Amino acid sequence: MVFSRSSGILLHPTSLPGRFGIGDLGPSARNWINFLADSGTRLWQVLPLGPTGYGDSPYQCFSSFAGNPYLISPEDLLDSGLLHPNDIKDLPQFPDNAVDFGEMIYWKLDLLSRSFDHFRFQGSTEIRNEAEKFNSENTSWLGDYALFMALKEHHGGKPWHLWPKSYRDRDPGALKKFLITQAYAVEKHSYYQFLFFKQWNNLRNHAKDKGLKIIGDIPIFIAHDSSDAWSNPELLYLDQTGKPSVVAGVPPDYFSATGQMWGNPLYRWEKHAEDDYQWWMSRLKSAFSMVDIVRLDHFRGFSEYWEIPAAEETAVNGRWVDGPGEHFLNTVKNVFGVLPIIAEDLGEITPNVIRLRDQFDLPGMKILVFAFDSGEVNEFLPHHYPENCVVYTGTHDNDTAVGWFTRVQESERSFAQSYLESSGEEIAWDLIKAAWGSKAVFAIAPLQDLLSLDNSARMNYPGNPQGNWRWRFSTADLSSKLKERLKEINYLYGRSNF
Repeated sequence: MVFSRSSGILLHPTSLPGRFGIGDLGPSARNWINFLADSGTRLWQVLPLGPTGYGDSPYQCFSSFAGNPYLISPEDLLDSGLLHPNDIKDLPQFPDNAVDFGEMIYWKLDLLSRSFDHFRFQGSTEIRNEAEKFNSENTSWLGDYALFMALKEHHGGKPWHLWPKSYRDRDPGALKKFLITQAYAVEKHSYYQFLFFKQWNNLRNHAKDKGLKIIGDIPIFIAHDSSDAWSNPELLYLDQTGKPSVVAGVPPDYFSATGQMWGNPLYRWEKHAEDDYQWWMSRLKSAFSMVDIVRLDHFRGFSEYWEIPAAEETAVNGRWVDGPGEHFLNTVKNVFGVLPIIAEDLGEITPNVIRLRDQFDLPGMKILVFAFDSGEVNEFLPHHYPENCVVYTGTHDNDTAVGWFTRVQESERSFAQSYLESSGEEIAWDLIKAAWGSKAVFAIAPLQDLLSLDNSARMNYPGNPQGNWRWRFSTADLSSKLKERLKEINYLYGRSNF
């Protein structure tokens, strides 16, 4: 086991407070890190940090390598001379407790465009050299991404498989001409990436200085409408028009009679294996350059995955197909050595998945709000945990602890109260204490549970395409009382960094 006993808080940067419509990588993020460090918390877990598209989901990004420009801090741009105070004088009245993605995106992109003009006409030699160095160090993905985004804008946001054939199929002559005639649009997206990674690296260094590690998140599948798919069609099951021939999902189960059809294109794993999974090694290298620990989402897909013909309307008529399994993870281990990876092993898990997880000594996940619906045999109850696992009170895809407690049947609620010796009045903190007191090497809770919030603060409802990822907290929520309470349980349960 590569990890040591610690605690963490799950919070995506979009949920940070501030006056610019969305959480960002500036002062509020540094204050958040300070709060965690002062409370003895050693881990901050985030969701995928890539540029989001339709539905605003961090699990459907335009790139596996790029950062989300909406997270760029205007305050830090002002401090570095890449904005003028007049650029933010007409700031809209954004809501304090939620992200209004429509209004925020329109305003933020206009602001970033102004920053690009500052950079072009007034940027110092130092900042220009920094940007040039960033561009040269990221040639493996940055050029394709910036070109993809400029082409996407040029075609009114249409997905790449609906572009004219010359652009869709990456005709060299057409792309060269576009790069010349639309140089401003392409360079603008490279600049946004420079800003994102400059600010993210500064924030990560601040976390390191405070003794914190950051847990990132890698979705196993990529979005079809992404620079990754457009640039590497040979690595995916796509037809001659760029459309997926088969897509990812999960079969019918207790929760859905028709299963879930996610729509992501599936990998041609045999093609990946031909060059020792170089695309995946680059993806992981990029992730480990940004975070300290990676959560591999849908780990089951590396063992076997549900393949659905793209023409189907539901996930019913799919089939299980073997994933790259041991061969892939051996390659990862050969390249990276120690694997600071958490395996997201939730859902219907087979013995093959468990063997693969344990063969590489990867901690799986336990969700505490799943623990009370089937009596003492439930594997999510803390007395069943191995040490090499990560326990969450809940995740971004679940009810909050308070939301769960008010929603479930009386029998489940009663068992939880008996097990936790809880009156139910502070159910979120009773769950937190149970998680922190367990054998699990990491214990993690969403900030919503520390704040004892109900489902109005829930981050995501899987299957709902709109209205997710919006929740934000306020600066006043990080009170000294909350910090001291978190500090105490970190100390009591041996998870403190003091």
